[in-house]
Amino acid sequence: MSDQAQKLGVVIVGHVDHGKSTLIGRLLHDTGSFMEGKLEELKAVCARRNVEFEWSFLLDAFQAERDQAITIDTTQIWFKTKKRNYVIIDAPGHREFLKNMVSGAAFADAAILVVDAKEGVREQTKRHAYLLHLLGLQQITVVINKMDMVGYAEERFKELSKEITAYLKGIGVTPHSIIPIAARHGDNIAHKADKAMPWFKGLTLLETLDVFEPIAAPVDRPLRFPVQDVYRYDEIRYIAGRVEAGKIRKGDVLTFSPSNRTAKVVSIEKWGSKHDILSAQAGESIGVTLDQPIFVARGDIASLSDKAPVLVNAFRANVFWLGKKPLKVGSHYKIKLSTYEATVTVQSIDRVISTDDLSRVEKDSVDINEMAEITFHSRELLALDPYQENAKLGRIVIVENHDVVGGGIISSEGLHDMRHVLHRTQDNLHAVDHLLAPAARAVRNGHRGAVIWLTGLSGAGKSTLAMRVEHALFSRGIQTYVLDGDNVRKGLCSDLSFTAEARTENIRRVGEVAALMADAGLVAITAFISPFRSDRRRARDAGGQAFHEIYVKADLQTCEKRDPKGLYKKARKGEIKEFTGISSPYEPPEAPELVVDTTTHGIDACVEMITEYIIKTIRGDLRQNVSSLAGKVSA
Repeated sequence: MSDQAQKLGVVIVGHVDHGKSTLIGRLLHDTGSFMEGKLEELKAVCARRNVEFEWSFLLDAFQAERDQAITIDTTQIWFKTKKRNYVIIDAPGHREFLKNMVSGAAFADAAILVVDAKEGVREQTKRHAYLLHLLGLQQITVVINKMDMVGYAEERFKELSKEITAYLKGIGVTPHSIIPIAARHGDNIAHKADKAMPWFKGLTLLETLDVFEPIAAPVDRPLRFPVQDVYRYDEIRYIAGRVEAGKIRKGDVLTFSPSNRTAKVVSIEKWGSKHDILSAQAGESIGVTLDQPIFVARGDIASLSDKAPVLVNAFRANVFWLGKKPLKVGSHYKIKLSTYEATVTVQSIDRVISTDDLSRVEKDSVDINEMAEITFHSRELLALDPYQENAKLGRIVIVENHDVVGGGIISSEGLHDMRHVLHRTQDNLHAVDHLLAPAARAVRNGHRGAVIWLTGLSGAGKSTLAMRVEHALFSRGIQTYVLDGDNVRKGLCSDLSFTAEARTENIRRVGEVAALMADAGLVAITAFISPFRSDRRRARDAGGQAFHEIYVKADLQTCEKRDPKGLYKKARKGEIKEFTGISSPYEPPEAPELVVDTTTHGIDACVEMITEYIIKTIRGDLRQNVSSLAGKVSA
């Protein structure tokens, strides 16, 4: 096997100043991997500057980095042992450059976690270890560096070994080995430090790396062929991409997700190949031609139909947050899934994880460098696999304003396949009035439609609450709209007067429109006095199960004090006839779904009460009931 095929990528991580760059410098020196004259050149530069030579200067090639004494960029450096080629990914330890560390570690086969023998396990050490866990790296060795600074004490080594082993065990990681080293002197890197540390009987660092193996392409997994692009030459379309898992064969019938369209593979093409190719497998970049011109686009995932990825519009991910602005519920981000990009909304922050002690806390935001379990919602269906089943398709990168602000891995928890909810066969189209049923709209939106009917006296706070609640719902990714007297009377009911009969017709029209909006998947919030139970009953009949009556309660005295439009004063003077509460009765709801008393609760509290009720109602166990929704769609 060629050296290139044997290449092993190693990421080196650890707290700033724990000696990563020095370690890499020694690795290069001890394997004879320096460019000729490089060492002498750097020593001469140090002599001219009257600066003591450091092995880390071999890596810190930028003047700014030398001046700041920190590694800023992710650097890839090659060296070679008798067994194979290595590429070292030097990932920064400084917390401001964790983004580069994540980028580097994502392409590694193995990792070296560096711990300073004197300073011990620090917060950044634990954060880096947790990131390695999130990225799925299993081949990890820990080096306790700067043993010379603690007199090569075996007890100190044992103490730190016990601490780091316990932490790694808590996140489900078992280190391959823990090695005491002194990178400055080359102890236990390429050669055993028998004189300095005769008590250590394990392998050197290089011997340990030679035990590791490159991560094999998942050939035995279900086929995953993300489409990178579609090319057309001489009227032939070539679907191009890299096979990330499994095998693809000439004659296979492929299912493309999320469209659910199928086509047969006519040919498999490879660059420069002149022979008929019958199959390709994970790790190979290919093009395929199909037997029919179905629509295929970048980001589609080709698979075999019996083992396709799940189609979801909500999923949970373990996320490491890098953004300067906190991640909050309702925020919108772009995510990258293999070759696909989608816009998602933060539906909930399920818990924030402390990397220090792995405790879990409830918070309403995620700050920079924090880890959290997040539920995302997408307006479109996404084809994905949980990370445990497919590392390539199970990772996400989170982007805001063209800047990477986070990354994570997709959890299998709560994943419900919606493939059959939105893709019905022609056989059952006759059973529904619309091609899109309410259940399909619900799974697409991430919430059910609803009529939220606010009723109460003039001045009780209905319109104020409706507008505030609309804003709160919209910020949390919910499709919503307010119907009130102002927008309804200008159009829908502009032909109506203010007689008793006209007011009844006004409420009837509002009830019917709100019901249609709910059927379309929106949360329609109405803010009308609607004083008569009979009118509200008709609105409930129109809305059916989607109707929710909320009594905005306030006594007449309070409403007259507020009198935001001066209507009560005019009614008392007789200028307004049949005014509810003065010259016309108001019939309070007998069994409303919710009562909010604006005389005893502030506006913020009332908004929160209504918002939480709506969210619980329209989302609730929606994700757990996907199968029942699918039954409703196909019934």
